[in-house]
Amino acid sequence: MDLFIIRHAQAGHYGSPQWKDDSKRPLTNDGERRFKQVVALLVERGFTPGVVATSPLVRCLQTARIVGELVPNDSKVVELDELCPGSDLQALMDWTAAQPRELRQVAWVGHAPDVGRMAAELIGNGGGDVRFAKGAVAAIRFHGTPEIGHGELRWLVTAKMLGC
Repeated sequence: MDLFIIRHAQAGHYGSPQWKDDSKRPLTNDGERRFKQVVALLVERGFTPGVVATSPLVRCLQTARIVGELVPNDSKVVELDELCPGSDLQALMDWTAAQPRELRQVAWVGHAPDVGRMAAELIGNGGGDVRFAKGAVAAIRFHGTPEIGHGELRWLVTAKMLGC
């Protein structure tokens, strides 16, 4: 199984008086545009998650919906509180392991610093961190049942790396 970990795309400024409730802070127009370009390029290279789990915060939901709209297999978007800030990695792994076996690709959309910490733990470095820019996508491969510490980092891309 390939697990894609995605940090939400560029959103409005944290702490802006415009967004008194941070959970409602949306993507910027530029963040949405650039992330659509990222997903379109990744789809050309085989990025087709069958299900996209996302934090219920608006910026993550919007990011996940872009994936769901642009992948050719009509990805299902599922909100999981376990992807809110302070993500619960073991609960996410349990949820992922419970997905139908025919799903070969699953994606999670979450927040920094959680996405970097989770990626590091999944590839076996529980004390490390992986830096995720806004809208970055990492591919982690599991041979067999997904387990913490047994993943293989296949790639990590940012909008800038892809020329978006």
